Amino acid sequence: MDYSYPFSIEWSTEEIIDVVSFFEAIEIAYEKGINRQELLTRYRKFKQVVPSISEEKTYFREFEEESGYVSFRVIKEMKAKTGDETIKLKNK
Repeated sequence: MDYSYPFSIEWSTEEIIDVVSFFEAIEIAYEKGINRQELLTRYRKFKQVVPSISEEKTYFREFEEESGYVSFRVIKEMKAKTGDETIKLKNK
């Protein structure tokens, strides 16, 4: 990992931790797989910090440019599954 996570300097420390935790979950989904419920929990905390869809897309794009991981694909997969399934994606 040789990149930084997107965040706003206006956020509290707790909010930054929640956003970074979410982006770490995206990494895990690509690298080894993550439990859907764990991802959903982290995504919900992320959405409390970033409720706007347009703002979400901006942070997703910034993270993809830095890391190569496409957050939208992981979230789409999470929404398509139910229960405690594992979300695992391959990076293109």
